[in-house]
Amino acid sequence: MVAPLLHEQSFHLLERFVERLGTVVVGKKKEIELTLLAMLCGGHVLLEDVPGVGKTLLVRAIAKGLGASYGRIQFTSDLMPSDITGVSVYKPQSGEFEFRPGPILNSIVLADEINRAAPRTQSALLEAMEERVVTVDGVSRPLPEPFLLLATQNPLQFEGTFRLPEAQMDRFLMRISLGYPSVEEEVRLLGVQGEGSPLSRLRPVLLAEELAAMQRQVRTVTVDDTIKRYIVAAADASRRHKELALGISPRGTLAWLGAAKAHAFYRGRMYVVPDDVKLTAEAVLPHRLILTAEARLSGRQPEELVCEILHRISVPMTRQASEGLA
Repeated sequence: MVAPLLHEQSFHLLERFVERLGTVVVGKKKEIELTLLAMLCGGHVLLEDVPGVGKTLLVRAIAKGLGASYGRIQFTSDLMPSDITGVSVYKPQSGEFEFRPGPILNSIVLADEINRAAPRTQSALLEAMEERVVTVDGVSRPLPEPFLLLATQNPLQFEGTFRLPEAQMDRFLMRISLGYPSVEEEVRLLGVQGEGSPLSRLRPVLLAEELAAMQRQVRTVTVDDTIKRYIVAAADASRRHKELALGISPRGTLAWLGAAKAHAFYRGRMYVVPDDVKLTAEAVLPHRLILTAEARLSGRQPEELVCEILHRISVPMTRQASEGLA
């Protein structure tokens, strides 16, 4: 049991966490920070990009920097749901069944190349992602606290990939693309990797119990009603947009609010301002939107529509901002 952390202590720990991970995942500070925001509000992250840009490395670095239990699931076309959740095995010596937990029963879980498995197998994650329990043979087992699913996904045009169901996509708080490093970052990367794997030198910065305590603090961050109306107005506009077949769900608005609260907390505030909402929109919203066939054919992208929707909605003036505190 760790002592309650003051907000200032949490702030310095989080800064150190991002700095340490930056020595392993070179040139990806923004992506590390976004993943950290998801962790702070208990959300799951989908890392989508081409192979070889550091998706798996980022997840392994987070698990090691957090000092939490870690499980990895390599998704393949023949993966079964029991390979994820675990299985009950009969023990003839005792005449009883013994449960052997699957990798999902860890604090940090890497679902590697998640879209290489069939939808039936992917659906085994839904209960864990939403309810933080897994049910095997009629028995529900709680997942550890904190529990974070970090999935990697290859682009759909790659061989042997399946599209994730909309219900599963909506359960990911964020979708993040790492992208290729700049020339200078890649030169630095070659130097860092040439001295041996930096992951082996990474030591835990946060305890799992400390992260759980921070998650509880994030839930107490104050949100003005004008901010809530701003979020709901954007969601409502997406549902009525002529180029969208599916807009932002209520689960999406809750996720967006949680990300904004985490962003405020990470920036050293215990209240949300409009910038917290706007700066998290790009990672939280686009993967929840389904474009109409006409919009897809015209080359429109969800990210464009998110920007357009936010541009049309008046930014609220919160009480803190009007008092000059924001």
